[in-house]
Amino acid sequence: MDFTPETGTITMFSTTWCGYCKRLKKQLDAEGIGYTEINIEEVAGTAELVESLNNGNQTVPTVLFPDGSAATNPSLKDVVERLAA
Repeated sequence: MDFTPETGTITMFSTTWCGYCKRLKKQLDAEGIGYTEINIEEVAGTAELVESLNNGNQTVPTVLFPDGSAATNPSLKDVVERLAA
């Protein structure tokens, strides 16, 4: 399954209990940045995908960008800069 987002948006892998995920979602909403949220505890294969991006750790939020790159627990500034690049 391909989770690469459309230009100008991100895919955010998260869990329901992750405080960092909630904070980033609130910031993205405030900035008007589109995102698709994928709960790694509910979507088969995504926990393993997150592990592969994070040296074996299921760290969330893990963000996937349109260019195929990823970031672990990025700041809003990091997301804005990477989307603008």
